[in-house]
This record gives sequence, C-alpha cells and structure tokens, in this order.
Amino acid sequence: MDPGEAAILESSLRNSYRLFVPLPPLPAALPGRMNVIDHVRDMAAAGLHSNVRLLSSLLLTMSNNNPELFSPSQKYQLLVYHADSLFHDKEYRNAVSKYTMALQQKKALSKTSKVRPSTGNSASTPQNQCLPSEIEVKYKMAECYTMLKQDKDAIAILDGIPSRQRTPKINMMLANLYKKAGQERPSVTSYKEVLRQCPLALDAILGLLSLSVKGAEVASMTMNVIQTVPNLDWLSVWIKAYAFVHTGDNSRAINTICSLEKKSLLRDNVDLLGSLADLYFRAGDNKNSVLKFEQAQMLDPYLIKGMDVYGYLLAREGRLEDVENLGCRLFNISDQHAEPWVVSGCHSFYSKRYSRALYLGAKAIQLNSNSVQALLLKGAALRNMGRVQEAIIHFREAIRLAPCRLDCYEGLIECYLASNSIREAMVMANNVYKTLGANAQTLTLLATVCLEDPVTQEKAKTLLDKALNQRPDYIKAVVKKAELLSREQKYEDGIALLRNALANQSDCVLHRILGDFLVAVNEYQEAMDQYSIALR
Repeated sequence: MDPGEAAILESSLRNSYRLFVPLPPLPAALPGRMNVIDHVRDMAAAGLHSNVRLLSSLLLTMSNNNPELFSPSQKYQLLVYHADSLFHDKEYRNAVSKYTMALQQKKALSKTSKVRPSTGNSASTPQNQCLPSEIEVKYKMAECYTMLKQDKDAIAILDGIPSRQRTPKINMMLANLYKKAGQERPSVTSYKEVLRQCPLALDAILGLLSLSVKGAEVASMTMNVIQTVPNLDWLSVWIKAYAFVHTGDNSRAINTICSLEKKSLLRDNVDLLGSLADLYFRAGDNKNSVLKFEQAQMLDPYLIKGMDVYGYLLAREGRLEDVENLGCRLFNISDQHAEPWVVSGCHSFYSKRYSRALYLGAKAIQLNSNSVQALLLKGAALRNMGRVQEAIIHFREAIRLAPCRLDCYEGLIECYLASNSIREAMVMANNVYKTLGANAQTLTLLATVCLEDPVTQEKAKTLLDKALNQRPDYIKAVVKKAELLSREQKYEDGIALLRNALANQSDCVLHRILGDFLVAVNEYQEAMDQYSIALR
C-alpha cells in the first residue's frame, strides 16, 4: 500500500469513528451570544406582538414536553411575553389565564434557591437576568379585568400589591375603580398618593374634586410645584375653576374658566373650550354652548370628547342633517368611543325611531359605561317606548355619575310624571331645588311638576315668574309659562311673552307656540309666518 492510499484509509477510519463517538457538548451559550428568550424579549420590545405570540406559543409547548428545556425564570418570561401578545390582540380572558400562570411560575421561582441549567439556552441565573416586573404583570391583569367588566377582580389584584410598591399608574387605576364602586375614602387616598408622586397629575386633581375634596386642600398639594416650576401660575386658578364645576356653581365656573381662556398662553385651548361648552349646556345656555363646541371643533377637527352633547343640542334644534354629518365624521375618527353612537342615536331619537335610538344608546354604554349622555339617550328611548321602569334605572345611574347635571333629574322626573307618580316627582324636584340652589333651571323644573297638580297651579305661576325674572331668555321657563297662559286662555299675554323671548333668539318651539297663540286670536297670516319660521 503506497503512502497516499494509507492516508486516505486512515482518514476514512477516523470519520467512521466519529459517527459512533459523541462529540463533547458545546457550551450552553457563549459570552455575548443571544439565546432564544433574548430574541423573544427584543421582539416584544420592538412591538412585534404577532411574532412574539407565534414563537412563544411554540416555545411553551416545547417546554411542556421537556420541562428541562428552559429554566424557571425563562419559562416565566415566556409566559409574560405570550400574555402580553394576547393582551395586545384584545384576548383578555386568555391573557389573564397566562398572566396567572406566569405569577405562579414566579412564585415557584422565588422559592428556588438554585436554578437548573438549561440545554441550548443561557445558563445565567434570574438574578442577572432582566425579568419582567411582577408588579407590572398584576397591573396588566387588572387592565384585563376592567376590559372584561370585572372591576371587583381588578381591585382585588391591585389591592394585593403592598402600598409601598404601588406605582402612580396603579394608584390611579385603583382610585378610579374605587370611585366607580362607590368607595370614596380609599379612592381619595389613592388619588392623593398619585398627587404625592406626580403633583401635576391633573386628572387625579379632577378625581379629588369630584369626590367633594375642597379646592383649597387640593391646591395645597400642588403648591410646591407651582412655586418652583415656571409658567404654572395658572394652575391654582384652574383648580379653583373645576372646584366650582364639581360643586355645581356653573356661573362662577364659567367666569373663572373664561378668565383662564383669555390669558394669552391658554387662549384657544380645546379642553378649556370644551369645558366652557359643557358648562353653558348645564346652565341652560344652549346658544353659547353650541358656539363653544363649534369653536373647539374648528381648532381640533378630530375632537371626540363632548361631541355627544353637541350632537344632542343640534338634534334638539332640529338640525338633523348636521347631526347626521357629525355622526359620520365621528365614526370616521373612531368607532370605539361612545360619542359617535350617541350622536347617531340622537338623530334616530329626534326622527322618532326609538328602537334604533335604544340600540345605539346600548352600544354606546357597552363602549363606555360612564357615558352620561348614552344613559340619558337610552333612558329617553325606553320612556318613549313605554318601558318607564327600565328608563328610571338608566336615569338614576346618570344621576349617580353626574349629580350636578339637571338634565339627569329632568329625565327621571319625566318618567315619574309619565307613570302618574306625581308625589315622587314632587319629592325629587324639591330635592333638586334644595341641592342645586334656586336658579332659573331648578325653579322651572319644580314648576313643571306643580303644573301637573291643579292644587299647585298658583305655586307654579310664582316659580315661573321667579325663573323668568332671573333669566328672561330661558326657553324652558318661557315654554312652561306659555303653557300656563294657554290654560288660562290669556293669549295676548302669551303672545307678548313669546315675542319678548324671541327678540334676541330664534327657537323652533317658541315660533310654533307663538303660531298657536296667534291662531287663537285669529291672526292667521302671522301664524303661518311663525309656522314657516319654525319649519325652517
């Protein structure tokens, strides 16, 4: 055998030997080399949720089939990243299941003093890995529960976090959940904790004010940041303004916000304009309310907040084409908010399509159970369909959410009157009068109930006179006074009242009633003119 053939034979034998003799294992991971968990973590950080979902699902199955494949800390990470991807896909119940498994894995991990080495992955220990925060996992679980309308479970999971470990967003969520559940004291505590950590958390400030915490007390919690940070001199006035809002002092709230809005640095702020529009609406000044909503809309064409009230006002004025256009525009912006559904519901309601209005109101409530306007829409639709007791439930919920809004009480009182429960209506009207004060709106509401009982007709007349002395242009008071004058057949007095009210404003209802009064005194041509104006 020549030397070349000998070399070839030796090489062949060596290769054959290698087939039967295992090579020594490679190190689990070389320094600086990424393992598969690192890749999953990086994809999650990059927002590649669908990719994370597919890969983590496969890896978890591998882990289930071979428990030695990943260390406990790695499996914990996989479960969290997989749950996060489910959360992103809005599969909240599935996400809760995976988060629960992750927390159980973390609990087992904390009891393990030593971590088993894994095959094909990093041999690093949990201490030198960047593990997902257990607190963050619990917060995500609470978010899932809120999306599933399981607020009690959300509170329970957050309550289990020690107070010192609660981040501002955890305290904020707890505060909102407590408030929704009617637990005012823990809600106030949580809001205050948010402000202690983040003194410029304005929504937390509004939360405290809505729970009857004094404006001065809230302002004191922000005093340090106002004095040390430049250009925050407006904040104390802002707090004062919204303190008036939440005590139902609409007049002083309007004046205070106007003073803020006139300052050059805060001029044309959409949020302030929206608040002004809402306050004018609450005060019964629908004309200025519409103007402010239109101004805010021009500044921000994608504005959604408050557009449900704007749509309602347009519908009441008979501007149904504008309401329809507004609804279409809002749906193009987002169909995941209650406002577009409420606006479309108002269009249906004032077109006397009550069943459709009921459906749209229910859809809006499904999207936002705290939408007062949606509750009022659904309640009004139920009332007009003869389902008064169901309507009463919705109006009571609206009152709970917005105790300073008179229209919530008006809806409930109309239900009582529709079911001939005049006594209940009178009790409610008197409570509103005492709670919100003697203004044109509460006087008119009480007078409306008094008009239903022949015994209290004179009291109704006195109340309406007081209301009109305060606000001669208040349309509801004018309408009720005209109704009373019509009963008494004092048509000339009614015509004078209506002409005076129409001198500075135009309202279809007032023009129609004036037409009726003119017919009663045989002024047919002018009556036709008034009816034509009303139709326009």
